[in-house]
Amino acid sequence: MSEAMVDSANGRAKPEARLEEPICRDLRSTDGTADASTQIETVTSESSTNTVPAEDISSMELANAPNDEESAQNRLYIKRGHVVNHDGMQQADVYIEDGTVRYVGSGADFVVPGGCRTIDATGKLVMPGGIDPHTHFQLEFGGTVSVDDFYKGTKAAVAGGTTTILDFVLPKKGESLLEAYDAWRARADPKVVCDYGLHVGITWWSKSVRDEMRILCQERGVNSFKCFMAYKGLYQLNDSELYEVFETCKELGAVAMVHAENGDIIAKNVTKLLTEGVTGPEGHELSRSEEVEAEATNRACVIAHQTKAPLYVTRVTSKLAAEQLSQAKRRGLVVYGETLASSLGCTLTSVKPNQLVYYTTSPPIRKDPETPRHLVKFLALDDLQTTGSDNCTFNRNQKELGLKDFSKIPNGVNGVEDRMSVVWEKGVQTGLIDPQRFVAITSTNAAKIFNLYPRKGRIAPGSDADLLIWDPKAVRTISASTHHQACDFNIFEGMKCHGVPEFVIVRGRVCVEYDLIRVAEGQGSFLETPVYPSFVYDALNGVARPDEGLEEKHARNGIQGLELNAKSGHEVDIPDTYALPEKYIPGPALSVISGDSQLSTPHSARGHRPDGQKNMQESTFSISEELDKSEARSCIRVRAPPGGKSSGFW
Repeated sequence: MSEAMVDSANGRAKPEARLEEPICRDLRSTDGTADASTQIETVTSESSTNTVPAEDISSMELANAPNDEESAQNRLYIKRGHVVNHDGMQQADVYIEDGTVRYVGSGADFVVPGGCRTIDATGKLVMPGGIDPHTHFQLEFGGTVSVDDFYKGTKAAVAGGTTTILDFVLPKKGESLLEAYDAWRARADPKVVCDYGLHVGITWWSKSVRDEMRILCQERGVNSFKCFMAYKGLYQLNDSELYEVFETCKELGAVAMVHAENGDIIAKNVTKLLTEGVTGPEGHELSRSEEVEAEATNRACVIAHQTKAPLYVTRVTSKLAAEQLSQAKRRGLVVYGETLASSLGCTLTSVKPNQLVYYTTSPPIRKDPETPRHLVKFLALDDLQTTGSDNCTFNRNQKELGLKDFSKIPNGVNGVEDRMSVVWEKGVQTGLIDPQRFVAITSTNAAKIFNLYPRKGRIAPGSDADLLIWDPKAVRTISASTHHQACDFNIFEGMKCHGVPEFVIVRGRVCVEYDLIRVAEGQGSFLETPVYPSFVYDALNGVARPDEGLEEKHARNGIQGLELNAKSGHEVDIPDTYALPEKYIPGPALSVISGDSQLSTPHSARGHRPDGQKNMQESTFSISEELDKSEARSCIRVRAPPGGKSSGFW
């Protein structure tokens, strides 16, 4: 085992890291050129500067690029960017050392150490790396195995700006949870290129399962357990079993999760449709309508309330189901909802019948063309808190196993690579959310719910150096010909996305740099998710957070008055790619980003607000101020900043 690495957690030998060759991809503006204002500098110990124009980066040979291991150990300085956290935005420099953020603040107050690589982020947003709370890599399902393993899947995640993933251990019925957990760790540890954690599925119920849940919480770093209300005969639990699982989660300080669809009704519908001769992929969506999802969502909320357990509902795909969560929250229940990139970026309306098989997933992508907009609004209003991918990819030939019987189609689609861009396009680019809320729903909220915050999901001193340099002006077109996933098609094929991660930094390593992606197998680590996440259990126990008195507006991006039934007033593709949307309303920026680790008010995307606020009109960040005032009055309540009137929108 001459230079093999040994995983201290389980004693298994890890293979030597393999450096990934550079792969070109469309991460630039529409004409394929990089923004020349962004340059890369290397500062020597003698303080001399060697500047390389960004447009020359793609032509560099790998040998001339900075060594991956050196990037991990050496210091990194990001200057002149706009740092965006979920609770504020400021123009600031960021200093990284040994994989950790050491400084966030004014460049005038910081002396750049010698031997430090500098990246000029002028005109760009510096944001926490994405956290995808829902992936299924290398999963056995429907008689086959998903094609993205933990190497290809996490590599694709990093390429798209996601720096942490949470995958699901799914034991077979009767299988030991601990044995299944060990099998997942054996698959993932040698391959992951970013940090990852694990949820564990409860696919059957007994006293031994309860006992193993306790061991997983106390000894294996797991704080979340997923139950299925669907997949009858495979994973589905009945209501009595759900009650006992939720009750156990509450006793252990864990988070109960559910896939919410009424499996009994679905099973009846499948039998009926097949008997009537509806065997093609169109039968999948017909068998599991929106009310079937909504009924299960409400039932899960009731059971969670009866057991006084916190609940996280995965993959909400319909307006009806999201409304159930909204109503539950307003009744005081501690519930959280996740929607998916696939449901935000696709509808089945324009999908040809012979292509439906490739879009099959559960709950289904919906037909209503307004569903994506409704779901984004629920995200903006904090009725949904997170966005996942549910990445479970199969090739065309695997999907076609169910062409003549829709019940045999392997469920799952891609999304781990494109999630960040799709959410930006459907949220920020359309004006429904601002960059701060984008950070919340793609990173921070997941970190808080699963107890990784502020190590993950924030750019602050002491946080892991997982971050993005995001160009809101850049445009890319999604295609299977350029993506890094293993599947041979992409459900977002041809979708034009504004907003591109030009640099992706994983634990201090520059892993994405324009057209270069450089990762090594096994460079990621397993993340323990401790029990009793404060964000969740403070809400459950009625513990008030320091910022609980803030106006609800702060959690809702100033759009409380939005009518969820309103039709879209404009096309999806916004022509102006050179500025943030006109509907973007800035929240207060922080003059200093604190290392304070206090968590935000439960049910809110807003965090603890440190002292020292400034009017965003004083910032050098360019924001359009030409918002139509009549539209503003109809959907936005504008508040003056503390201490006086604002010269613009606050």
